[in-house]
Amino acid sequence: MIKPATRVTEIQEYYFSRKLKEVARLNAEGQDIISLAIGSPDMSPSEQTIEKLCEVARQPSAHGYQPTIGTPELREAMADFYSRWYGVDLNPASEIQPLIGSKEGILHVTLAFVNPGEEVLVPNPGYPTYTSLSTILGARVKNYNLCEESGWQPDFEELERMDLSRVKLMWVNYPNMPTGGNARRETYEHLVDFAQRHHIVVVNDNPYSFILNEGEKLSIMQVPGAKDCCIEFNSMSKSFNMPGWRVGMCISNPTFISWILKIKSNIDSGTFRGIQLAAAEALKENTSEWHREYNIDIYRRRRMVAEKIMETLKCTFDPQQVGMFLWGKIPENYAEVEELTEKVLHEAHVFITPGFIFGSNGKRYIRISLCAKEEKMEEALNRIKKVFG
Repeated sequence: MIKPATRVTEIQEYYFSRKLKEVARLNAEGQDIISLAIGSPDMSPSEQTIEKLCEVARQPSAHGYQPTIGTPELREAMADFYSRWYGVDLNPASEIQPLIGSKEGILHVTLAFVNPGEEVLVPNPGYPTYTSLSTILGARVKNYNLCEESGWQPDFEELERMDLSRVKLMWVNYPNMPTGGNARRETYEHLVDFAQRHHIVVVNDNPYSFILNEGEKLSIMQVPGAKDCCIEFNSMSKSFNMPGWRVGMCISNPTFISWILKIKSNIDSGTFRGIQLAAAEALKENTSEWHREYNIDIYRRRRMVAEKIMETLKCTFDPQQVGMFLWGKIPENYAEVEELTEKVLHEAHVFITPGFIFGSNGKRYIRISLCAKEEKMEEALNRIKKVFG
């Protein structure tokens, strides 16, 4: 009798993969579910980006294998992006590795730094892939707590009390998903000091710094010494409306980048040249006005509707949170968060995310995505008002 590898039994199918099958069934039954669950931007990249993709796709020479390290044009554009927006100087030839999205980067970094049985620090609540990929690869997940009272920042006193002797990586994510807790320079400074003293590689996942964030754009690489012990991911999925294009970037010192490239070059064969050159075009444009319209103005209007949904559901939330989601705490009269989210789904026909999928510290929270047209969000609000108003 054929059995799957043990790792298959140690993880579950990704929550959204499972739940979207149910939503598809409900839609097939004519229920017209409005999804406010997934953070997949529903807007287009800039016109110049699309034009560059079409231009390169028409070139007969563009369709062959591409270098795993990425084209020089893309690496240079990524270095310029970091210099312009974060004030971080990078060598495009040795300190940047383009990725086929950050999920791929999580896989490659874990393979490059963590042996089976070694430990990885993962935030609770946090992006589920940090946990699932660590488990698949035989690493042991060691959760650290993020709490509302501290603005969803790490508790360094708690971290220092842990046995860190087998910890190789620490995953952090600011601005934070799912909570919307913003990046703080002092947090980054503490993280670099923590990494240096404990010989741990800190990986900051940083795709949300442009979304509903009008303050200074922060990167852990702004902290002196960070390149020696830290890695940062960034992504074009959120800030440039390119989630399906699968373009991300990994920033670190030349040694770390070379280890990651060694893994990556044995797994994939590079990204289509048209996508790489179009991504470079998007990054090098004078995009201040475009970024403001798409990442601030549009999301602000949608956020106002999401706040009304939270208020209708009698959930509380931090009005200072940033990013493309709204994170709120459910009322005490619900024993479990799915009592609320399932009622919203099956009675109001609106799909929102229960916070437990991000860890036990999210079990009293819900998350609303801003990745839906304003009129759809207004319709979702009206439906919810009819059920809960």
